[in-house]
Amino acid sequence: MKKTLITMTLCGLTLIAKAQNTSVEKSIFGLQTGVLGVWAYNETKLSNTIALRTEIGFDFGIWESTFYDDYDSPFLLTPVIVVEPRFYYNLKKRSENSKPIDGNSGNFIALKMGYHPELALFNTDDAPVVSDFSIIPTWGIRRNLGKHFDFEAGLGAGYSYTFAKRAGYLKNKSELELNMHLRIGYRL
Repeated sequence: MKKTLITMTLCGLTLIAKAQNTSVEKSIFGLQTGVLGVWAYNETKLSNTIALRTEIGFDFGIWESTFYDDYDSPFLLTPVIVVEPRFYYNLKKRSENSKPIDGNSGNFIALKMGYHPELALFNTDDAPVVSDFSIIPTWGIRRNLGKHFDFEAGLGAGYSYTFAKRAGYLKNKSELELNMHLRIGYRL
């Protein structure tokens, strides 16, 4: 009788553990760097599968466009502000397969909305800085590298609008913009 009771208790505890909801984390803060920048971010839970990522950082750019053709130093470091809702669609499957989901480690679909203001560092030629706004649907993955480190990769294509008139050009410009990123990060 004791063995049966112990066995049933252990089975019940196992079922309770499996019944817990998989979810994105309540709040994550971190720093990330990649080939073309450095960023600080926060992800806040909106639902079990959706997090709102806010990001501030610097994008490095080697500008080869009509706005900077007349300048010798097309290298700029511009601040960027990003708001990005993310839908993590495979957390439950990863959890069921005993793969980690801490730090929102999973695959996601996002809507990246970014703004570069009219400000730049390393602007040695005093080129007029052109601000822009972009909206880019993106698919990506995030995986853990130990307890605090992670890497992230993403790919997307969307729309950008450049406010060129503010910088003295004749007209503003809208165009297709790509988002390809590969980053390594540290979660605080």
